[in-house]
Amino acid sequence: MKFKSQKVAYLFFATSMALLALQLVYGFIMGFAHMGLDGLHAFIPFNTARAVHTNLLVVWLLTGFMGAAYYILPEEAERELWSVKLAIIQWAALVLVGLVAIAGFHVGWWEGRKFLEIPRPLDYLVVVDVLLFLYIIGMTVWKGRRFTTTGLVLYGGLFSAALLYLPGMWTFQNHVLDSYFRWWVVHLWVEGVWELIMGSILAFLLIKLTGVDREVVEKWLYIIVGLTFLSGILGTGHHYYWMGAPRYWLIVGGVFSALEPLAFLGMALWTVALSRRGGRRHPNRVALFWSVGTGIMSFVGAGFLGFAHTLPQVNQYTHGTLVVAMHGHLAFWGAYAMMVLALISYAMPQMTGRRLFDGWIPDWAFWTSNIGMIGMTGAFAVAGVAQVYLERLVGMDFLEVQEALHVHFLGLILAATLFSTGIGLFIWNFIRYGLPKDDQVGAPEMESIS
Repeated sequence: MKFKSQKVAYLFFATSMALLALQLVYGFIMGFAHMGLDGLHAFIPFNTARAVHTNLLVVWLLTGFMGAAYYILPEEAERELWSVKLAIIQWAALVLVGLVAIAGFHVGWWEGRKFLEIPRPLDYLVVVDVLLFLYIIGMTVWKGRRFTTTGLVLYGGLFSAALLYLPGMWTFQNHVLDSYFRWWVVHLWVEGVWELIMGSILAFLLIKLTGVDREVVEKWLYIIVGLTFLSGILGTGHHYYWMGAPRYWLIVGGVFSALEPLAFLGMALWTVALSRRGGRRHPNRVALFWSVGTGIMSFVGAGFLGFAHTLPQVNQYTHGTLVVAMHGHLAFWGAYAMMVLALISYAMPQMTGRRLFDGWIPDWAFWTSNIGMIGMTGAFAVAGVAQVYLERLVGMDFLEVQEALHVHFLGLILAATLFSTGIGLFIWNFIRYGLPKDDQVGAPEMESIS
């Protein structure tokens, strides 16, 4: 850790880990409900559990992104964070809004728009909180001693994510219009500007962990940004196929959705190639595992599995089924969750001075969580294909199909248990690191082993 103010990131990392753990709890509630074991229905109905589960995903990832920005940008700008006090206030406000939103879901206080369910008054508080965040990191970059491609792409991605939140605040009585603009938020986040955030964080980690020159890493980053904008923006069209939008979206969405895996393939090749050509072997091996794993798993989950069901000829059968859950779980895990965990794995030893990346706990956390997620993806895939066949081809009743899928959700629960074990080990190792230490400020980076 080069700058004292970087330790503010710890507040966001700790909050992110707590929200991730809570998301897993609601995931298990939903999994057991899918098996017919819905004993908590009187207290936590399925729709409430689903809203909490999906919105916690968004919030813990955004919290992780904010922590990443507070850790990375001081190093990239070569100056202390512009205001530590305001950063702490921004963190506290974010936590408060999150807790009120979760409580609101349990009393029926929500918007009812997938991924954007938080009540409208909280939307305005989120905007204020994010504007404060952007002001803090913007002033840090502006007053810094240098401007780097990595830092500017990270700030640009975060700024664009905030800007694209605004269309989700418009509401329409017409469902087609309402859904049309909601996807401007959801799709252009996860298949657009979040990829810029992902690319810049991976660039930072690869520079630190591999020894490859910054110039080489950042040239690859330009390619990733270009591929993202080429495919991601018009790829939004694959959400418009069957909701009443004009028919030309079948062509536009189909063509550009087919191009979207290129950005993730580029990300995978980038991380693997640079990790192999690096001139040094960093002692924090597990942080490199998470970084390279991000590139590979994002290509499989977001790129390959996304392509597998977004072509119109296939999507007419798979939309709204568990095939989407198959793609969504591995895509979010590979592209964004693993990236946040990669940065935490790198930053915690730097902030605390404790080399807890050695030993079996971090290795087992990596492998069990990834094997568990692959198992969950497989369970969703089998259940989804069965659902498509029974419900949309054979014509069975929806509830009869859900009952027939119970056995697949047993497999899902078992895989989710393995996944949760890995996440539990990661969080336990995070707790073992303890709080950041001031005496780490100014200390050199951990030496890399040639």
